[in-house]
Amino acid sequence: MKHGASRILFEYWDEIRAERPAPERGDIQPSAIKSVLGDTFILELSNTDTFRFRLAGTRLCSLFCRELKGRNFLDGWQKKDQQAVSAMLSAITQDGAAAVISFTGATEMGQSVDLELLLLPIRVQGEGCTRILGCMAPLKRPFWLGVQAINKQSVNSLRLIWPDEDSPLFTDENDYVPHFGTPAHRSVGPMEPRTSRTHQTPANPAPKLMQLPGSRQVGHLRVVDGGKI
Repeated sequence: MKHGASRILFEYWDEIRAERPAPERGDIQPSAIKSVLGDTFILELSNTDTFRFRLAGTRLCSLFCRELKGRNFLDGWQKKDQQAVSAMLSAITQDGAAAVISFTGATEMGQSVDLELLLLPIRVQGEGCTRILGCMAPLKRPFWLGVQAINKQSVNSLRLIWPDEDSPLFTDENDYVPHFGTPAHRSVGPMEPRTSRTHQTPANPAPKLMQLPGSRQVGHLRVVDGGKI
């Protein structure tokens, strides 16, 4: 993560989730992240193609020169990038991954700016991980930002982060290692506490673990799995 806002939000999220894969929506205290609130947002999963803004900070809205609440997060991405971004959102809500996306935003006047986007899973009681906490901020603030609206977004790089493991582990032989662009077959169940990687071997060993490769191709983009931060 290059931007200070991303690091602050990730560290706060990691702290409040404690021994869980993701924190509860009610655990988030805006006053604890007031320095980055302007860059912060919350998405709500409506369906596989719709992640609507429930909240969006003032600095974030100024990038697009409009209120973002109620808008679909997937709107505005270049068509060639939408599949990759949608697949990363699915990995966050279904597998508890975090994600960092580096992208370029462009205006109708031909101006452009490089931005960093952080996406983190949030659990809602009775629903599972149906929310995503995130922040979006420019790496440099050009003079025109807030005057000319960003209306096109193109991905430069994507990175999945598994906060507790080098990569996600699947222990059920019926689990499906998702290929990006294909919905995972696993349903969202109760969130269980994280467990230490050092433990006694059970009497009846679990099925062999399958580990995702370190990177994969998603259309014209390569997604890199990250480890601990």
